[in-house]
Amino acid sequence: MVLIGLIELSVEFNSKKTRKIMSAKQYYLQTQRADYNVCPYFYEREVKIMEITGIALQTVTAGEDVAFTETAVNGTKCIVHRQGSGIIKLRGITNQCKARFLVSYSGNIQIPTGGTVEAISLAIAVDGEPLQSTRMIVTPAAVENFFNVSAQAYVDVPCGCCSTVAVQNTSTQAIEVQNSNLIAVREA
Repeated sequence: MVLIGLIELSVEFNSKKTRKIMSAKQYYLQTQRADYNVCPYFYEREVKIMEITGIALQTVTAGEDVAFTETAVNGTKCIVHRQGSGIIKLRGITNQCKARFLVSYSGNIQIPTGGTVEAISLAIAVDGEPLQSTRMIVTPAAVENFFNVSAQAYVDVPCGCCSTVAVQNTSTQAIEVQNSNLIAVREA
């Protein structure tokens, strides 16, 4: 049974059953000493996650990225973010052909005072290009009328390469964004 990088083994030794819980790395190293032929598959299974937020109300002009000013959960060397930036970098540090990340976004958007009442939208952008399948569209009835939006997408990064991810204003006008939350999880 594998539990987020932990392995539970049931071992029978001298007619006594024992249970031992160890990390995937410990299991790999122990089996190598015992001359077992085990693939270092478990090294890829450590949980790698980053959560960044932008709580304060911010105005995002058309075509620009939402800024994330707080880091709730620090990333690892494969998920990098500079404080205050709207971009995170996903790195393909893997022994496989590609690294797969799940990127999730949620936040509140509205038309600012003085704006035109029309459909407004955000989208998750990969390498500067908005993914149309993640476009979050709302049509407020009036200005300063908040709506909650969310989207998620899988992003594949080839081994040895990098990709940037951001949340981009795909509207034709400036919008206000508040309580933004972006989570990136290394899935494989």
